[in-house]
Amino acid sequence: MKRINFKPFLLASMSALLAVGCSKDILDETPRATYTPEFFRTEEGVNGGVTGFYAHLRQMYGQAYYYNTCETGTDEATYAQSADGNFKDMDMSGVGQITPSTSRTDAIWGECFRNINSANGVLEYGAEAGASASLLAEANFFRAFDYFLLVQTFGGVPLDLGSGELAFNTTPSTESTRNTVPEVYTKAIFPDLMTAIENLPDAPRLTGTVTKTVARLYLAKAYLTYGWWLQNPNNIPTYPETTRTDPDGHDAQWYFQHAYDMAMEGINNPGGYSLQPTYYDVNVAENDRNSEIMLYADHTEESAYYNGGDLNYGSGGAPDNFAGWMMTWNYTNLKSAEDPAQTTLVNSVQREAAQPLGRPWTRMCPTIEVVTNTFANKVDDSRYDGTFTTTYRGNWPKGGVANDVLYNANSLPVYPGDAILTFLDEEPAQAVDYSPNISNIGAGKLPGRADWVINPQGISRLTYPGLWKLGPYRTDNADGLGQPNAGSTRPFNIAKFSEFYFVAAEAAVKGATGSMSARDLINVIRARAGMWRFDNNANEVRIEDHSAEMTAATPAVIDVDYILDELSREYYGEGHRWFDLVRTQKWGEKAATYTICGSALYAHTPETFQRTIETHFYLRPIPQGQIDAMTGDKAAYQNPGYN
Repeated sequence: MKRINFKPFLLASMSALLAVGCSKDILDETPRATYTPEFFRTEEGVNGGVTGFYAHLRQMYGQAYYYNTCETGTDEATYAQSADGNFKDMDMSGVGQITPSTSRTDAIWGECFRNINSANGVLEYGAEAGASASLLAEANFFRAFDYFLLVQTFGGVPLDLGSGELAFNTTPSTESTRNTVPEVYTKAIFPDLMTAIENLPDAPRLTGTVTKTVARLYLAKAYLTYGWWLQNPNNIPTYPETTRTDPDGHDAQWYFQHAYDMAMEGINNPGGYSLQPTYYDVNVAENDRNSEIMLYADHTEESAYYNGGDLNYGSGGAPDNFAGWMMTWNYTNLKSAEDPAQTTLVNSVQREAAQPLGRPWTRMCPTIEVVTNTFANKVDDSRYDGTFTTTYRGNWPKGGVANDVLYNANSLPVYPGDAILTFLDEEPAQAVDYSPNISNIGAGKLPGRADWVINPQGISRLTYPGLWKLGPYRTDNADGLGQPNAGSTRPFNIAKFSEFYFVAAEAAVKGATGSMSARDLINVIRARAGMWRFDNNANEVRIEDHSAEMTAATPAVIDVDYILDELSREYYGEGHRWFDLVRTQKWGEKAATYTICGSALYAHTPETFQRTIETHFYLRPIPQGQIDAMTGDKAAYQNPGYN
């Protein structure tokens, strides 16, 4: 099956210019300055607009500053040693402040509305070009996708971009009126997704394009999220202010049941998608675009033109995929010695375009609780090993260092491929010796071990397990270090088949009923988590089945807190967490405190930090750029608490 390859394409939508993409598999398009109704009445215009929907994903997913807003400040991540205000502002711990100017959700506001307007154009005029119902349904899907992202982030948003609700607009306007949350769901998200389910194909028309099953997942997620919004158990404010009633007359329980039913429909009619046999298989780069991945922002190492970014040096901006840099600490500072006396030092772990390594920016890091609580079971559950890099191995020959052997902790020899540094899974029986040494990163040692070590309670803002699952992968490294400074040419995963099980389980916890209980559903995921085929950090084959232990340990009755714990184990660091905590109204509870060691070289004493998460933070501020461009009552347009 052909893949979509994007080429530069200019679009004027509302009042801005956007670089989007077209597909050489679908269309060879000459760059244009604008989309017009006349353009959308052509086959060329429809194909160009639809292909642009997929290119648009790269402007948001893999964009590190937006990624930061989805993770930092939750119970999954805090700011790391080299963080600037972009990251400290999101931490909620008193080192910064979220404002309309500092919140990096500006990355999606304009981007989503530009794409929505393109979808409006395709849907309004595409039939005149003879576009099939299935192709137009892709526009329905992406309009719903963007509105769902916006309504979760900002609350109610405008359906009228200047020419009427859900109508294509070509006239820039300085006026805007926000619809309420129920209006966005019932007028846009639900109808569009139902149309997409009806008209999309069972199998993708090209690799990575959307199908009925993808639309089912998003409708199930939208039903679930809207059910929580209607129920509002913790009295979180909404904006624009409106009663928590559904225009169609349904209550929260109706939506929870429909979320369950739609998720089960997806499970029972997978349409070519399926769970991978092991968690490692889901995330190992050689298996990208596997049957579990339903939607992704794609990239390629084959061409900078179609990749959307330079293949040698990343820009640090979209459409580069550079989110994985953020939780990569500067492992390149690690030192070993050329001689047992440790007088001549070399960098034993060099920057490499390999999944355990990559480009270090040290902007975000996991909290200690992630390692000790979220991933407490590291023996049966493969997900910690399939999420983090905890062993940093010597690769100095790839960087031109000729030594066959180096000397590391305790002056013991290490060879290429050996562990230079290990983040220990558990606290050792003997305390780690952190007396000054040549490691150059403040690591310690244990008797008889050649690798430097850091214990779980010693994880700091400077040194911490890296996010292996987002690490780079290239097939053109040959025997060298490759191009580690480039943006990742891997796809950034957005939706997975496994999410059906979580949506159905959460809906069941909220009272939905059906053929599988919440425990049944979660145990499908936990059983898979107990299947090992490769020990990532030991770098060795490990064929073991711990599924019985995993399912036996699942509580007889599970609640929302347990669902959230499992969501974090399954999707840690993938940009889901803020949405999960906000949907369930558990952000202030789950992320209120965290521990981490400091930023200094030998800082290995945990410090506790308090976060102040007021209820108005459950909505992000409307970006200042939008407010500045408007006329009218700007204060009334902004979400409460941000004026």
